[in-house]
Amino acid sequence: MEHGLIWLPLLIAFFWLAWSGWNEYQKVEAYRRWATQFERSKYDIYAVLGQKGSDLTWGKPTRKDPLELNTFSLKQITSVDLVVDGKPIDLEVIPNQGRSIALEFQVFDSSESITIPFTEIPIAAEWAKYLQRELTKLQGEPN
Repeated sequence: MEHGLIWLPLLIAFFWLAWSGWNEYQKVEAYRRWATQFERSKYDIYAVLGQKGSDLTWGKPTRKDPLELNTFSLKQITSVDLVVDGKPIDLEVIPNQGRSIALEFQVFDSSESITIPFTEIPIAAEWAKYLQRELTKLQGEPN
């Protein structure tokens, strides 16, 4: 009886880990299906992001399909910043770690910004550099 009580927490931990892995796998598969419509996309536990032309769509990953999807155009954006722990970061000097990581998009004619969370600074920095180049191209195009 004592041995059974000792192994019970391990058995419970095993089932919890198995369920967590299956749950995350389902999210990744739902993202994979969703991402086929985009030219460029990213997945992490906080958000999915897809780019098609100048349009960006982002939302929250789930086991079925991403939820709370929002779409905006880079044509509506004045700047893209990498924000770590609430402070804009110079993309030439990227910190090694941070608690909250996000891309922040400043919208024309609005005091509001659009914030897309990331889990890793290097991936967020890569996206920020890419989107800044795309934004520069769009701003240089004649209307």
